[in-house]
Amino acid sequence: MAQRIVNLLVDPAADGMRLDAFLATGDGMPSRSACARLVEEGAVTINETPATSKSERVLLGDRVRATLDEPEPELAGGLLAPNPYIPLDIRFEDEYLIVLSKQAGLVCHPSPGHVDDTLANALVAHCGYAHLGMLQGEERPGIVHRLDMDTSGLMVAAKDDATQRALQDLIRLRVLDRRYVTLTHGYVAHDEGTVVTGIARSTRDRIRMAVSDAPGAREAITTFRVLERFEAARRDEGYTLMECHLYTGRTHQIRVHMRHVGHALVGDPLYGRGDARLNLGLSRQFLHSWRIAFDHPATGERITIADRLPDDLLAILEGLRERSMGRTAAGEEICPALGAGA
Repeated sequence: MAQRIVNLLVDPAADGMRLDAFLATGDGMPSRSACARLVEEGAVTINETPATSKSERVLLGDRVRATLDEPEPELAGGLLAPNPYIPLDIRFEDEYLIVLSKQAGLVCHPSPGHVDDTLANALVAHCGYAHLGMLQGEERPGIVHRLDMDTSGLMVAAKDDATQRALQDLIRLRVLDRRYVTLTHGYVAHDEGTVVTGIARSTRDRIRMAVSDAPGAREAITTFRVLERFEAARRDEGYTLMECHLYTGRTHQIRVHMRHVGHALVGDPLYGRGDARLNLGLSRQFLHSWRIAFDHPATGERITIADRLPDDLLAILEGLRERSMGRTAAGEEICPALGAGA
């Protein structure tokens, strides 16, 4: 591990500041909490004397030195090549985690046909291997949960193993709140409901998942609320806009569950209907991770972030506007936050 020395001089503006706060103002220095850890680790001196407390006050003219560990060059850092050309739409970031909105078409981690063009490559470029959780393996740095390639919206990445483990525990305990918006085929009669099944790999097509009661199937729980219904036309049976709440995180869970109850997602190339007219011209599933909420595992802060629908999905709803049968109470609350208008 290489080391970097940072020398700082206390000027009149910093006279009397806490040591950790002063360190965090220096060029190239990490966050205040990380600077506090440097003091605790004995990596900071004041006038060549080891600092003993992060709350110590610095005085005008003091010379402060910090020794920081630096990761080795990224070429030797891991299996994935960093890709700085993939844009990251970051909605929240601190020293522990990132909440970002993933664009449709971006694969989360390497898979056949996708080697250096994934979200994982972008995270390596943004954070470096040394600053990403590795519990999922070196090919999935930082990944806490996935979104399918053509599903857009909010997801979380972790910057260290402890945070990654804590976030995964929140998912297992079903307290990391993930909500999706989808447009499905057909008229969903009930305003809300719950789908509980087993899900396993299809025995007929290994690319697909399927509802299953086989011993190896994993329990999957999805609840839904109807937001808005759209009348049937001559060539279709209408559409329903819904919010889905995941209590488990199985592969293709919402897509499989909605097909199972007879309301496949509009545009879904794997589980939906192939007719472009029925899919309203959409070439990917209408599925967007619109809201995520959880207690920050390190700070305890409640993190709640919402994300409007991307333009391609908003355009689909706008095209259906004259066929609206009205919104439910949930729709009146949620649709404006999605950018869907009045």
